[in-house]
Amino acid sequence: MAEDTNKQAKKKIVIMDNRAGRRAAKLEEEKAKALAAEVSGEDTPGGDMAFVGLDGADNADAIKSDKSTEAVGASHEKGLKGLEEKLHEERVRHKEEAHEFREESRELLHEHYEEINKQISGKSFKEILAGTFSIKEDTAAPEVIRDRILSGGQVTGTNMVIMSCAIMIASIGLTVNSIPVIIGAMLVSPLMGSLHAIAYGSVTGNGYMIERYLTGIIMQTIISLVTSTIYFTLAPISTATSELLARTSPSFYDVLIAIFGGVAGIIGQTREDKANNVIPGVAIATAIMPPLCTCGFSLANHNWEMLKGAGYLYLINCYFIYSSAEVVLTLLKLPEGVKLTPDEKRRYTIRKVRTTLIVLLPCIVLLFSLGMK
Repeated sequence: MAEDTNKQAKKKIVIMDNRAGRRAAKLEEEKAKALAAEVSGEDTPGGDMAFVGLDGADNADAIKSDKSTEAVGASHEKGLKGLEEKLHEERVRHKEEAHEFREESRELLHEHYEEINKQISGKSFKEILAGTFSIKEDTAAPEVIRDRILSGGQVTGTNMVIMSCAIMIASIGLTVNSIPVIIGAMLVSPLMGSLHAIAYGSVTGNGYMIERYLTGIIMQTIISLVTSTIYFTLAPISTATSELLARTSPSFYDVLIAIFGGVAGIIGQTREDKANNVIPGVAIATAIMPPLCTCGFSLANHNWEMLKGAGYLYLINCYFIYSSAEVVLTLLKLPEGVKLTPDEKRRYTIRKVRTTLIVLLPCIVLLFSLGMK
């Protein structure tokens, strides 16, 4: 705003400079014409040489003509003085107007800075930082969030058909070692919706919702395992491809990806504008479906070491996506169906921390073992 005000003030001053310059040039031109006219009047016949050889009558006429010339010269001189005075007045007026515009621009800038100071004054650094990273500005209405999350976590119907397609796409992509095909399976997989629905039930204190969607994701997991196991049993492949092996060595980085992916995913789900690219990006980054299909390959080929690695990666992704979604939904302060007592909240927090440590323990052990080497 301040920059726009300065630009407007400078533009007006430049316009005034140009206007005053044109006026001054016009006055100078008029002055030059008047001088030229005066000079031409002095050089015309009727000067001293014109008196030579004249008689008395002619001499009188010459004197009369000379007086007339002097009158014209005086008139020209008076006109020049008037032009100079007018030019001087124009310059003074121009300076006054320019000064007024500069003062107005300074006042506007001062008012703008005062407004900014009023907005910032009285706020601590913590409050300013909280306002900068606020996730509540464009949050959808609680009813919209509820309907959106629960519809995404639906197990039966369209979501089950889409999940079956995602299982086959991911299994084929892992078989032919095709990254684009695997990414396609990640994009169409609806498993993340069930995790968000469980998190919503936890935050709102709806035990029935937690039980329902937890049962749903367990059923989805079992169906995915059975389908991928049947596929890899029938498929003419017994050697693990590089894409299959990439899902068998989870690390602490996978935990971080699941956490930040879960935060971004639930924020995208709770915005007023659902049309965003957050959910597809999170689906690609966290990759829930490929580890599950890798478990199916391990079962089909009786490779128990691969099964442990892929199963643990699937568990990491699911748990930390759910936990991140629960934290974000808690910060949004959605209306609670059942309010917990302080003692119940304390017991729930203890269980949550204990479960998180149990899930993290293998990653922590692996991290320290790599550090020791």
